[in-house]
Amino acid sequence: MVIDAINQSEEKGGGFMVPIGVSARHIHLTQEHVEALFGPGYQLTKKKDLMGGQFASNETVTIVGLKLRAIENVRILGPVRKASQVEVSATDAIKLGMKVPVRESGNIKGSAPIAIVGPKGAIYLNEGCIVAMRHIHMSPKDAQAAGVKDGDIVSVKADNERGTIFNHVKIRVDDSFTLEMHIDTDEANAAQIATGNTVTIIK
Repeated sequence: MVIDAINQSEEKGGGFMVPIGVSARHIHLTQEHVEALFGPGYQLTKKKDLMGGQFASNETVTIVGLKLRAIENVRILGPVRKASQVEVSATDAIKLGMKVPVRESGNIKGSAPIAIVGPKGAIYLNEGCIVAMRHIHMSPKDAQAAGVKDGDIVSVKADNERGTIFNHVKIRVDDSFTLEMHIDTDEANAAQIATGNTVTIIK
């Protein structure tokens, strides 16, 4: 998929093409919180490998907003992190009855509070619920080919019948990354694009 996108970019010569990855709601947890939800000593079990050493776990939980509205079967991603974080779409936030800020992953200071319920217990996060800022993962080689660097903000175009342009897309560069733009289900549905489709960086 990544090689195809690069080849298409070279053939068209009108911008750098990037594969899309649609991200559904999910959770990152600390080991302490994993044990609070699933029991002492519990370790997340791997369901599917993801990019950059991450994996989708077999474990799911329920998230609960301030108005006691809940969303069940929210997947946990591993490995464990230093801080717990819940990523939802804007539609999810409405369902939960919450105002959730758009943030880059990891930037949770002052974000929305959320409760998480597991089979063995529950936790309450005073902050940690975000709508993830759309972004593109790249290796240093991809970034050089695209003429961008880590932290750049670009625009991309979905060249289909909806003709959608996404602004404020952040470039994230790391040796462990595979070329892919991450958007949430709201953005994908609005633009009528899906995982595996491509978009073009237009800067």
